[in-house]
Amino acid sequence: MLLVLLLLSVLIIVLLTAKLHIHPFLALLVASLFYGLTTGMPLDVLITSIESGFGDTLGKIGLVILLGVLIGAFLEQTGAAYKMAESVLRIIGKKNVHAAMGILGYIVSIPVFADSGFIILNPLNKSLSKKAGLSIAGTSIALILGLMLTHVMVPPTPGPIAAAGILDADIGLVMLLGIVVSLLSLIVAIVFAKKVASKTYIDPNPDLTEEDIIEKTKTAPSTFTSFLPIVVPILLIISKSMILFNIPEDAKDGFVIQLISFIGSPLIALIIGVLLAFTLPKKFDIAMLSEAGWTGKALKSASTILLITGAGGIFGKILQNSGIGDSMALLFDGVLIGIWLPFLLSAAIKTAQGSSTVALITTASIMAPLMSGLGFDSEMLKALVVIAIGAGGLVVPHANDSSFWVVTQLTGMNVKTGYKLYTRGALLVGVFAALVVFCISLFA
Repeated sequence: MLLVLLLLSVLIIVLLTAKLHIHPFLALLVASLFYGLTTGMPLDVLITSIESGFGDTLGKIGLVILLGVLIGAFLEQTGAAYKMAESVLRIIGKKNVHAAMGILGYIVSIPVFADSGFIILNPLNKSLSKKAGLSIAGTSIALILGLMLTHVMVPPTPGPIAAAGILDADIGLVMLLGIVVSLLSLIVAIVFAKKVASKTYIDPNPDLTEEDIIEKTKTAPSTFTSFLPIVVPILLIISKSMILFNIPEDAKDGFVIQLISFIGSPLIALIIGVLLAFTLPKKFDIAMLSEAGWTGKALKSASTILLITGAGGIFGKILQNSGIGDSMALLFDGVLIGIWLPFLLSAAIKTAQGSSTVALITTASIMAPLMSGLGFDSEMLKALVVIAIGAGGLVVPHANDSSFWVVTQLTGMNVKTGYKLYTRGALLVGVFAALVVFCISLFA
């Protein structure tokens, strides 16, 4: 009965968000209440689950999400994203525009939401495609798939951070594995964009001339400075995980290790990233930190993801307190579905309601009480489950996904072409990423 009610709860989330267009926060809250009440959970336990689920989840990852969004705002506003673009293109060469746009999207989407990243880089993409005589279709698909790969797999993007927090997975390990899996998947994305999507010709007809883009990069910070807010936090977080993973337990009390643990924690690493982001403007103005400035606007934009994350924590806590973990363990006892379960759950929710972040948070909330029963109790397997959920978050974008409309409207694709190129490409890349996770899990 618990499993039937769980399926009904997921159906409620899908129906409210996809069909009735109810805000995901409300949908998750309604589903949580429905599940708690129909399973006969004592009312005092239900109230405690709601309060602790929301508070504990945001207590772990709320500040991390806010700091990541703040870094992204300064990258967008100062033109540092264009400087990063210029740097990558100088290395790769303008003849390799598909690869360049895929890599640019991959880098920019680590701190910046995928939709925003596409909008930021679209003028550059159009200009480069026009100059190279390429179809905007191919380069745009490379860009959006690159953006989506880090959006769903690599912290400090909010979705993977939220999933890691809900599943109590080591964020540094998630980041390391996410980079490995997403980079391999990026190769597939670029090949698909170059060999398949580029055959559909759409004239770029850029809104910005090459001179306009050159002018923007002139006012942007240096290449070195532009990369610092992204690269430094990533290196700090990964370094902490790798060092702590490879030293004996009795050596972890030393001052140096404690210092590394402190600055390598996601919260402190991203605070350092924010401080570095404050160095990006050519002339820093205190108004940038005001409610009406870049900071205020960025923090307001983060409110939705915080609400969804907190509501996902409520759903997960109620599931945990209902005892469904034992029921799911019995259901899948002897079934060799393994690491494919979180992928399929995430893919189903993503396809049904459109948001990758909602899919990641909801799936992680469902998986949280099942982890030990399904044998996902080691740090490596926890991290792999997060990446599998992220891979499912790629499958599949269509008319209920905001990125679908961003890509088609900004590039001149019609809906049929969007399904043919973006939807099919994301399905291919998402399944490939899941296959990579499955292969790694065989040795975990």
